[in-house]
Amino acid sequence: MERPRRLRSPLLRPLVAEVELSPRHLILPLFVKEEGEKEPIPSMPGVFRYPLKELSQVAEEALRAGLGGVILFGVLPESAKDPLGRGAYAEDGVVQRALSLLKKAFPELLLIADTCLCEYTDHGHCGVVRQGPLGFYVDNDATLELLARTALAQAQAGADVVAPSAMMDGQVRAIREALDRGGYTHVPILSYAVKYASAFYGPFREAAASAPQFGDRSGYQMDPRAGLWDALREAHLDDLEGADLLMVKPALPYLDVLFALKGRLAKPLFAYQVSGEYAMLKAAALSGYLEERRAVLETLYALRRAGAQGILTYYALEAARWLGEG
Repeated sequence: MERPRRLRSPLLRPLVAEVELSPRHLILPLFVKEEGEKEPIPSMPGVFRYPLKELSQVAEEALRAGLGGVILFGVLPESAKDPLGRGAYAEDGVVQRALSLLKKAFPELLLIADTCLCEYTDHGHCGVVRQGPLGFYVDNDATLELLARTALAQAQAGADVVAPSAMMDGQVRAIREALDRGGYTHVPILSYAVKYASAFYGPFREAAASAPQFGDRSGYQMDPRAGLWDALREAHLDDLEGADLLMVKPALPYLDVLFALKGRLAKPLFAYQVSGEYAMLKAAALSGYLEERRAVLETLYALRRAGAQGILTYYALEAARWLGEG
């Protein structure tokens, strides 16, 4: 009789385990604003918008925890936004200032910059909006120039990695060419290669004040109903255009996609455990429906098992502490 339980004894379980999870696999998303006080995000208990003056404290905490790095998202007041999202690529933009501050204070901390326009446009879309016969649309090619300018400004400010998330066709190529021309051939691109038009982004849009003011983003983000062919095409295109790392977003609803890409692409794969995933786990834990530590770590192990070498998660600091406690 076969007895799989023989390998589940306390002494053998660690020896035969294949999936490793450590703080270095985790990347902490940070919301950065210019001034004011640290501000809680109601739909994401435990997550805050940090003013520049308090950013060093959480960065130092991430470094002490042994995290793989942080990724920065800018938050602007509505009065500072405009149709072209100029705050994204301004030399003194909030993310550029944050990058410069953190790179000087913590040169050993990996800094990733989210490269998009939605947090900076007054309409909340990820590019230049035009009017057509069927209503509004995002002008793909006009947006490429602005994304390239944003990535270059971020690299100049100290970003170790730029991460385009706008889902514009050709964005990786445009950014790679701009970085190379600007003398930043060493700066890698982490592409949001497979990014779905998901219901799980709701809390993020509150946190970053980036909800579309009209319509939605289904015209450029991927359809959850599409087959694997769509994910493979997007990932292969970004691979060919020069992406150094590829990401799937959201994470848990697309484990099948992550696993399929792992066997087909010779690039490191990342997954983003997005705001809605965090909010569900946190709400269930606060209500007593789930044991938070076990549930969160189980989801992170699932992402590692499916092929994620890096995981963006709002639980990064807590998970690092739990892992340290054994």
